[in-house]
Amino acid sequence: MNKKLVGIIIVLLLIVVVGVVTLFIMNDHKEKDNSNDSSNTQEEKEESDTPTNKKILVVYFSATNNTERVAKVISQNLNADLFEVEPVLEYTSDDLSYSDDNSRVYKEYRDESLRNVELKTTTVPNWEEYDTVLIGYPIWWGIAAWPINNFVKNNDFTGKTVYPFCTSASSGLGESAELLSQLTTTGSWQEGMRFQVVLVKKK
Repeated sequence: MNKKLVGIIIVLLLIVVVGVVTLFIMNDHKEKDNSNDSSNTQEEKEESDTPTNKKILVVYFSATNNTERVAKVISQNLNADLFEVEPVLEYTSDDLSYSDDNSRVYKEYRDESLRNVELKTTTVPNWEEYDTVLIGYPIWWGIAAWPINNFVKNNDFTGKTVYPFCTSASSGLGESAELLSQLTTTGSWQEGMRFQVVLVKKK
């Protein structure tokens, strides 16, 4: 199949799937608002009619641009802000040779002590304004790519609803979302979603 055509198909599928995610999240927002309205006093209701600063944030780590592509489509559909998790020492194509015993990613996989990846920053501007956070990452050996770990560890998700999502060619979400939620005792973590990566063989 033509590589360009495959790319178009992937984008179309993303738009459809992300559309479903968008509806789900927005309906969740409406249910929360309705719940708050029913329990508010008249004075509180009047105050709630004024605009709020509640926003949506899409956080992602992307090693090969697949997760970044998904994150950007989600961000556009939800009118959300983007925040990229960036390692201080970026991963090169050689680092990501999963079948090479001497590659960086394989060494980190074999030795958990090497997975404490230093990030350029874990501080999100105006973090307190976001009430919904989507966290995206590729799947590495059945779990979330570990560069995302320090972002989760170093942020307080109190009062935030968290939706994990991942990208992979074959592996499912597995326990990746659950393991991430265990890195923090805060936030309301929801069921995650996987986006399949289609690999195109070079002719």
